[in-house]
Amino acid sequence: MILDHLRYAERYTALHPGFAPAFEYLAQTPLQTLAAGRHEIDGDRLFVMINRGRGRGHAEAKLETHRRYIDIQMVIEGTDDIGWKPAHLCQQVNLSYSPEQDLALFADPPTAWLAVAPQNFAIFFPEDAHAPMGGEDELTKAVVKVAINWNCN
Repeated sequence: MILDHLRYAERYTALHPGFAPAFEYLAQTPLQTLAAGRHEIDGDRLFVMINRGRGRGHAEAKLETHRRYIDIQMVIEGTDDIGWKPAHLCQQVNLSYSPEQDLALFADPPTAWLAVAPQNFAIFFPEDAHAPMGGEDELTKAVVKVAINWNCN
């Protein structure tokens, strides 16, 4: 898991070939003007989901993991409280991994909560269980999905 400000995103571009175009998109696109939903950047290997709505609160935010995509979650407006826990420590399965959804859900409580402010991002790898939308206020955020197998999609 990585937490940082968009200003310093270049530090992380060497970690994955999809990170440079992802961060370029986040920096150069007027994200607040995009409609909620999916927007393609590079087909299925790189796309962004724009989410708008009220947070669910800590008690209702569930830990999730993905196997095919890395999440770069950046807040546009509001503050998102995102829970985190190492995936290998999650024991209470709510939804077994679904390849179609690239999603598993857990009822375990997060180990830590991250307050992610506007222009800040968090990167969640497959080993990072994360519980987004844990705040209670209105929120707009971009979730960039970066295919782990960059050359296979």
